[in-house]
Amino acid sequence: MLPLLITLQSFFVDTADRLKGEQKGATAVEYGLIVGLIAVVIIVAVTLLGTTLDGLFDDINTELNGPA
Repeated sequence: MLPLLITLQSFFVDTADRLKGEQKGATAVEYGLIVGLIAVVIIVAVTLLGTTLDGLFDDINTELNGPA
């Protein structure tokens, strides 16, 4: 009877350890998705504002250099 109890206890402890390990993997995936989403937002913002900022800096450069 004792070996059966030891085997069952071992099984449940191993299963609990595996489930805890999978949560760490899931957390890593979630962080990866968040980082990916932030990167997409930055890329979209730079793409949308890039031409506007380029024009603004061109205007500033023209004002600083004076008329040609």
